[in-house]
Amino acid sequence: MVGEGVLHECILNPQVESILLVNRKPSGIEHPKVEELILPDFFTLWHIEGHLYGYNACFFCLGVSSVGMKDRDYYKYTYNLTLTFARTLAKLNDDMTFCYVSGAGTDSSEAGRSTWARVKGKTENDLLKLPFEAVYNFRPGYMQPTKGLSQTLKYYKYVSWFYPVARLILPKLVCRLSELGQAMINAKLFGYYKNTLEIKDIVALAHVSDE
Repeated sequence: MVGEGVLHECILNPQVESILLVNRKPSGIEHPKVEELILPDFFTLWHIEGHLYGYNACFFCLGVSSVGMKDRDYYKYTYNLTLTFARTLAKLNDDMTFCYVSGAGTDSSEAGRSTWARVKGKTENDLLKLPFEAVYNFRPGYMQPTKGLSQTLKYYKYVSWFYPVARLILPKLVCRLSELGQAMINAKLFGYYKNTLEIKDIVALAHVSDE
């Protein structure tokens, strides 16, 4: 859902010239800006490196839920997978901005009780050590889905009605999926004064171009 929403904003934004969509299976999305590369195994990248040159931003939206998953498997598909991909990109594109979709509650200390929060925190911390032009870790919470997209999780239809109220009374806990996509684009275009973006930062950066 997040990847589709961010892609939607990239297609709409005239400052995004071309997009390489790296996917495990075909998305069905056809647009003149978009080239799609199917990659069933994100741990094996040597054979696609030639396709990864020349891009100045990566919006990394791939992730898994820790619910029902063994700790070692969550570590593999959250930390190992992300760093494998990021290290390859850092080697190929020294002017790249890497934007990572993390999550609210991530533990930067890597020492808390929650496994998922520790693993996300380690992922964030080690991404910042890579030789990218810039790295931004985005920590969204609830994201109001973009209407008309196909990958919206089904349970959103039962809770989306509450979003306008939550935006008024709990503005630090909610944002729109469109704002996440806009903020990631603006991170490349304008930068941001810190590397870890909580929800209030995501909303603020999303509207930089509006000011």
